[in-house]
Amino acid sequence: MNRVFGIETEFGCLVKSPSLGPPERVVELVKESVFKDNKWGLLDWHVRDPFFEPARSGGFLINGGRLYIDAVGSHEEYATPECRSIFDIVAYDKAGQRIICQALNELGFQDKVSFHNNNIDHFGGHTFGCHENYSLSPDKYFSRKALQPLVAFLVTRQIFAGAGRVGGHKLIPTRHSRRSSTLLGDVDYVFVDSAYEVKPDPDVKFQLSQRADHILHVVSGRVRFNRGLINPKWDSYHDFSRYTRLHLLFGESNVSEYATALKIGTTALVLDLLEMRCIPEIELAHPIKSLKEISRDMTWRWITTLRDGKTISAIDIQRCYLQAAQRHLAGRDEETDWVLREWEYVLDKLEADPLELSDRLDWVAKFKMLQLFMDAEGVGWDDEALISIDLEYHNINPEESLFYVLQRSGKTVRVVTDEQIEHAMVNPPRNTRAYARGLIVKEFIKRGITNYIIEWDCISLACNLFSDRKWFIMDDPFETYERHVDWFIKKLR
Repeated sequence: MNRVFGIETEFGCLVKSPSLGPPERVVELVKESVFKDNKWGLLDWHVRDPFFEPARSGGFLINGGRLYIDAVGSHEEYATPECRSIFDIVAYDKAGQRIICQALNELGFQDKVSFHNNNIDHFGGHTFGCHENYSLSPDKYFSRKALQPLVAFLVTRQIFAGAGRVGGHKLIPTRHSRRSSTLLGDVDYVFVDSAYEVKPDPDVKFQLSQRADHILHVVSGRVRFNRGLINPKWDSYHDFSRYTRLHLLFGESNVSEYATALKIGTTALVLDLLEMRCIPEIELAHPIKSLKEISRDMTWRWITTLRDGKTISAIDIQRCYLQAAQRHLAGRDEETDWVLREWEYVLDKLEADPLELSDRLDWVAKFKMLQLFMDAEGVGWDDEALISIDLEYHNINPEESLFYVLQRSGKTVRVVTDEQIEHAMVNPPRNTRAYARGLIVKEFIKRGITNYIIEWDCISLACNLFSDRKWFIMDDPFETYERHVDWFIKKLR
């Protein structure tokens, strides 16, 4: 691909044994197990962010990625290393899950705790994210207006990228919300849980997206407050980077390898079109309303309204982006052609019969699984057992997950092998700056070095209490810095 990208996943933690205590305690124990004896990486000794990431909240891994506990304290979060290949991103996404599973096994928690890469708490009304990061060209300026052509793509992408869910949520503004809106002009300054009461929506049986009900803005500078489709990160991965990043809040955790590759691949190509100024100019009349309507449309026609009043299907909107990508990007490289081919295939199948895509798309596989259960048991969409099936589809333990039952029986399309996932657990990608980071983390572990600061785009080291810090700057995410690693390591002697 023409850019680097990464996925950040917050995992839901289900504690089955009360003796272990609350999820906050369990995720702390799992994090400590991952970094015990520096087996998988190095803990941060410094404060990365006083609120979101205090000292020892997590650290970088030997595969170049990062594992940490989010600010709320109840979610383990894994960020993949920077990748350039859509198949690499799948392998590294799965690798993080395998690392967590190994930690659970080593703690003896495998039968007492389960981690899930879903994005909602059906009963509590909470949502936790799966965010995507994409590098943007350093010589382009992207204002909110410049990102507008991306919105229709993101709103309609859920027809193949949605993880699917049972039921829905309603966000009802509270008095706090109305007061904040009046005084501050924007509710972004208060927690969503304070501004909105979240209730189950009995009118919704099943929908494409787990996150659609919880997105309130098109663009928002807040992550934990009023969530937007897009959360611009003009500050990049850190202060030294020449590249800014696009941070997408509206995405969800795909279990299907194929769906993950298609989601990341199509988005990367649409960003290419945006930078080439060849992107279709499609403007929805009400993007957030369309987001929810498409997600909840069980007729699977997915009709929405454009700003000029005309109606169009989500499939046809996606075809506009596909056709532009075919015109300008076809033949560029093998991965681009894979994305273009599979994008067209999926849209054709969605138009003809979505249920034929159960081997590729999460929402379809989940829907068919739920329908099979309801037919066998003679129950309806209000049966609470459906929520358990929904949740267990996302169990990251291959021995327990309902998705992996499908995979073992050959009913899913794979794009990586188990060997590639195992390789990604202990080795960084070979074609981004994550390669140098992974090598240096391994070297620090080998030498027992503890006076380090590791960031996405820099590593620093103080050789003694009074010396100046030695810096290793990685401001270009496309560079492996392989030839500089030996130089830096020699300075450690």
